[in-house]
Amino acid sequence: MDLLNDHLVRARATAAVFARTAVEPPWGLKLGGSIQLAVHAVTRGRAWLWFDDPTDPVELVPGEITLVRGGSDHFIAHEPGADCWEPDDFRHQQSERSPVADHAATIFLCGAYRFSGDVGTGLLDSLPPVLTLSFVFDEPLRDVVTLLSRELTIEEPGQQTVLDRLLDVLLVLALRSDFRQSATAPRWYRASADPRLRAALQAIHEDASHSWTVPELAAISGLSRAAFARAFHDALGQAPLQYVTDWRMTLARDHLRANDLSLARIASDVGYSSPYAFAAAFRRRHGIPPGAWRKQSVDPLVINSARP
Repeated sequence: MDLLNDHLVRARATAAVFARTAVEPPWGLKLGGSIQLAVHAVTRGRAWLWFDDPTDPVELVPGEITLVRGGSDHFIAHEPGADCWEPDDFRHQQSERSPVADHAATIFLCGAYRFSGDVGTGLLDSLPPVLTLSFVFDEPLRDVVTLLSRELTIEEPGQQTVLDRLLDVLLVLALRSDFRQSATAPRWYRASADPRLRAALQAIHEDASHSWTVPELAAISGLSRAAFARAFHDALGQAPLQYVTDWRMTLARDHLRANDLSLARIASDVGYSSPYAFAAAFRRRHGIPPGAWRKQSVDPLVINSARP
């Protein structure tokens, strides 16, 4: 069990769109805050990125990849403060201009990721609003960006599948690179590298339905009960069984929001002996029963995708 992979799979991260653009000044692109995670890489020339204040921009240059967390609109242009257009208007404007000579153009890649549920939100919340990573000295990141740029210059059968898989790799490499360096990396990620805790965390994530006890988790870790409980609390800021309950509730909320399982099946999958026991635990945590929570929280993306 790889905890980062487990979170990504449960977050159901999908690449909504990816494009390669070649432009000459003046140009500007506005991207909405509803994009949960945007990925930008300049492969030639340079660009500037900012939020509300163009006097505090981030420079985008070759050799770096920038991730932008959703929440606020952001802008990319040839210079800070330039006029920026919505994506459809930007594409229309560019199509009406004379063809750009590739050798003189700024070439940049833009991608947009979508996540689902509380697991996805937790991943996004662990990132800063803007994260810039250098791939000059990171060979895997550099190779993936190069492959993406090359793939977007041609049209071949199966291209969307190739782009989706390359974006998957890019996202994992970027998150892994940031989490390795960041003091604000998720506690579960840092704890998963601790040899005293790794096996217990993997066991919890592999089987949330199991009736875990502290002695059982301590035995998996090869520690005494007291030593394990102390190390776990120091690393994750909560007692082991509280972490188990929190993880079960996170999974339950995501199933309820996705509307993909019955209440009885959710109860079984997250470790409760009956729907009644699950409903009681859920009500204690959230103040309302799971059925009512589901009605007010079903993911609109699920509803829309189910419509003909």
